Amino acid sequence: MTTGTLTIDLNAIAANWSALNRMTASETGAVVKANAYGLGIERVAPVLAQAGARQFFVAVAEEGVALRRVLGSGPEINVFSGHMPGDADMIRSADLTPMINTVDQMIGHVEALPGHRFGLQLNTGMNRLGMDPAEWAALRDIALNQNPTMIISHLACADDPDHPMNAAQLEIFREMTAGINVPRSLSATGGTLLGPDYHFDLTRPGVGLYGGMPFVDAQPVVSLDLPVIQTRDVSAGSAVGYACGWVAPRPSQIATVSGGYADGLIRAMGNGATLTHKGRKVPVVGRVSMDLITVDVTHLEQVPEHLQLIGMHQSVDTVAEFAGTIGYEVLTALGSRYDRVYIT
Repeated sequence: MTTGTLTIDLNAIAANWSALNRMTASETGAVVKANAYGLGIERVAPVLAQAGARQFFVAVAEEGVALRRVLGSGPEINVFSGHMPGDADMIRSADLTPMINTVDQMIGHVEALPGHRFGLQLNTGMNRLGMDPAEWAALRDIALNQNPTMIISHLACADDPDHPMNAAQLEIFREMTAGINVPRSLSATGGTLLGPDYHFDLTRPGVGLYGGMPFVDAQPVVSLDLPVIQTRDVSAGSAVGYACGWVAPRPSQIATVSGGYADGLIRAMGNGATLTHKGRKVPVVGRVSMDLITVDVTHLEQVPEHLQLIGMHQSVDTVAEFAGTIGYEVLTALGSRYDRVYIT
């Protein structure tokens, strides 16, 4: 095949959910937004449900509708963006639970879908989504009288266990929810790893399910093998790729593999990135282009049919470092041209 092979280990996803679940005495949900972090909700979500997840989280109502088609009735599907204008029909028909972020959303939800369940999201310092303390104080009694399903917030710096923001947000969350008899949730993957103080009634891991940091003990989920289309010998002083981005310092053998930024392989990787063959690293040379990457394979005894970018020898986070980004972006950017193979 000319396209790369993206192998997704569903058993590893289930094992990662179970491992995170064992870390807490609370319920464990699952975040499957962005098409299960790019890996496919139609295959990933049923595996998580079978593992025991009953609370699922998506970013927007449209994702919730797609997820409901996959899961059927039963599991709760929570929408981080809340109840946006025009969402009422989707929320009702797919039985979604919006996380209300503002007074306006609260009013709109109650007017459009009276009696339909909802959760509440509070801003404890990340300043992204959720009600500020003053807004929450004004709405609190009214909202609680409508029987919300849960109250959530989100940690800004959970990937850094020593960051003072973690303790600060924890304290604010406790203050904002003191005396409330409603299930609470503060932690995604990073917060789960911070320990029991951060667990409350529900944790909602995301990237850790898919093998990403900061869950260092996660089982690898993804491998990506790229086929070699052509090899050539280049002489010392010859340039490779757009803008003559790399010049051979010695006679070299260059392999061109199928894959590029149209496949989510970020252009910023370029020189300095590596692929592997049986654990041996081979450097990317020149620029990553739309469909092709060039690799220096001079030191290999024989050029293989495929080179691996992500796998046992390089995690998604390692590849992210090549481009100065994070594993989340690498996962969610993986394109549609790959031959996707699911291990069950």
